[in-house]
Amino acid sequence: MRAADGRWLSSAVTPTTAPPQLWQRIFADLTPLSASADYRRLWFGGTISWVGQAMTTLAISLQVYDITRSSFSVGLVGLFSLVPLVVFGLYGGAIADTVDRRKLGLYSSMGAAALSVVLAAAALLDFHRVWFLYSVVALQAVCGALTGPARSAMIPRLLPVEQLPAANALNSVTMTFGSMVGPALGGVIVTFAGYGTAYLIDVVTFSAALYAMWKLPSMKPDRAEGARGRASVLDGLRFLGTRPNIRMTFFSDLAAMVLAQPKALFPAIAGLWYGGGPGTVGLLVAAMAAGALLGGLFSGWQGRIRRHGLAILLAVAGWGLAVAVFGVTRNLWLGMFFLALAGYADTASMVFRTTMLQAATPDDMRGRLQGVFIIVVAGGPRLGDFLAGTTADLISPTVAVTGGGLACVLVLGLLALRWRNFARYDARSPQA
Repeated sequence: MRAADGRWLSSAVTPTTAPPQLWQRIFADLTPLSASADYRRLWFGGTISWVGQAMTTLAISLQVYDITRSSFSVGLVGLFSLVPLVVFGLYGGAIADTVDRRKLGLYSSMGAAALSVVLAAAALLDFHRVWFLYSVVALQAVCGALTGPARSAMIPRLLPVEQLPAANALNSVTMTFGSMVGPALGGVIVTFAGYGTAYLIDVVTFSAALYAMWKLPSMKPDRAEGARGRASVLDGLRFLGTRPNIRMTFFSDLAAMVLAQPKALFPAIAGLWYGGGPGTVGLLVAAMAAGALLGGLFSGWQGRIRRHGLAILLAVAGWGLAVAVFGVTRNLWLGMFFLALAGYADTASMVFRTTMLQAATPDDMRGRLQGVFIIVVAGGPRLGDFLAGTTADLISPTVAVTGGGLACVLVLGLLALRWRNFARYDARSPQA
């Protein structure tokens, strides 16, 4: 049941329900969508707007290339996005632990929508300047660094704890679906209707997310008695230093993303291993994305898992092993199969890591730890790209991919031995 402010009460008695049907055990659990109208609006709004944002991301990259004809300039788009996201991630989390999260999410989403309006206006007025696009990308990242922690911290206030794995699996479907559909639509729209139209469509899709945020109840953090008025970033880091299970969720993800991240090598792999070109690169990227999407769609089993720490260890190990085997394949379809397995394992890991972060963290710390989560998720793959590229140039792509996958499993095993209680974590009694 809910309290007067719309939050689910943890002491509520879950009504007796019939055993789940076979299809409910296999496919994504849709219970959160029916249990909470607020979450349902937030999910649908996020899914629609994520497609629009993915369209804009592609359109900006295409526009930069049209202006400069330089792949290096296109690569700088990611840098201008990453730096503000990392710098403002922690501060965005601290703000989310201080103010009404509904207002923070609403205003930062409005800021992102306004930036899409600016992009559309500039394109329609034929104002094509690379510095302008870089500036907008940086500001978009700032808005994302504010929206992300606020939105993630809202979910445990909208749903009971036992529904968090299902909700996070549904959120993974949103991200993967948008990442697959948005660029495809963006390419078609830019080709036939121009950049201005693509940016305007993004503005329209933002309306769904804004409406969902506007309809939410007030989401002020639950602050402990005597707590200071402003949440401190340092307090959040000190709290993290005393919570080994939460730290392990970050360490395990870094082991996967830094040591076993093959995406930067796909262009070289496509030619050296499979004798292909850009189309083959697209297949490799799509295979991993398809596996991640299937991980969300076929996630019904995750809600019945209680040993979340052990599930994370197995999922990350699965990622590392799948990447390692991909590194020794020379058949394209077999390689795509193992990339899809890696994508599936990555989604399973993300669902359990996010659930543990939400369930085992006090409400007044969720924003700050979500800020750390954003930094890990955004920065880890970039470090992994650098490590894989360097290893491939110095030794070979095979060593970079297979060696990286095996190194991920080895480091994960050492971490599990160092913090053995992580594998014993029980979702029925969350302990950070």
